Amino acid sequence: MRRSSIALLVVLVVVAALAPSALAQDMTFGTDEAQAIDQPAGGDQPAGGDQPAGGDQPAGGDAGGGDVIGALATQGAATPTAAREAAPRRGASQEEIYAVQQIYALRNGRVELAPSVGFTVNDQYVSHTSFGLGLNYWFTNVLAVGINFNLYQGLENESVLNFHVRRSTRLAVPITEYQLGGNLNFTYVPLYGKFAMFNEYIFQWDAYIVGGVGVMRTRPVAVVDPEIRQFDYGWRIAFNVGLGIRVFVTRFLTVFAELRDYAYLEQLENTRVALGVDRQNPDTWVAESPSLTNNVTAHIGFTLFFPFTFEYRLPK
Repeated sequence: MRRSSIALLVVLVVVAALAPSALAQDMTFGTDEAQAIDQPAGGDQPAGGDQPAGGDQPAGGDAGGGDVIGALATQGAATPTAAREAAPRRGASQEEIYAVQQIYALRNGRVELAPSVGFTVNDQYVSHTSFGLGLNYWFTNVLAVGINFNLYQGLENESVLNFHVRRSTRLAVPITEYQLGGNLNFTYVPLYGKFAMFNEYIFQWDAYIVGGVGVMRTRPVAVVDPEIRQFDYGWRIAFNVGLGIRVFVTRFLTVFAELRDYAYLEQLENTRVALGVDRQNPDTWVAESPSLTNNVTAHIGFTLFFPFTFEYRLPK
């Protein structure tokens, strides 16, 4: 009987020792309980005791009174935010930036006056130097109608090449002399933009297409039989087309370069000399059919826009 009592007492002691571990392993928390015990850093603690700063629990306290790891993580994450808020703020910028900048110079409703100097680039036998003057009215910002005038008389001359060829080979190349020309033109601006120079200056530019119809007053130059033949100036119908680029120095002053082809039918000198009485006949002095002539001219000049100032009118 005594042995049974001793064995029973040993069993009760072992059970009493293992019971808390079994209960701790089976302990679970619901969602509401977990939220209740999860306290933010520096937050209020439930009644029954104060929690020291830094999340430390008092000796012998309840471990479920706060989430120590979570509190430390939250406190560490809040530190940079607090530092940023404590840092001094820079002053607000007052500069206004527009997504689409206004065009530097408007052409719409303005008159353009363009003097220039031109020279032929495709005739190696005679140089057709000219003084030109153009006048355009821009009825939109990209379309203009105008006229241009070119004066050639007294400025052109025969090339040295043609003179030596005629003198050494007794072969003459028919050439033409220009007096003046005038054209009605239309101008269209498909491209415009800006570029920087020397990392300091910004220039606006535009590229344009020009074309039209007009007249030229020309005559053949007597090089085959100059002792007998003499020619007078005559009017020719001429068509022209060209490309140009213009750079704005100011809002009313530009410089431009232009390449234009003036095409017309020219009555050239006859390279054959009639004999006898027919040599004096003017009908035998010119070729039987006219020849298509292309006078490709490079123009360099500047432009003045009137009025000098303009006003932007933006839609409301």
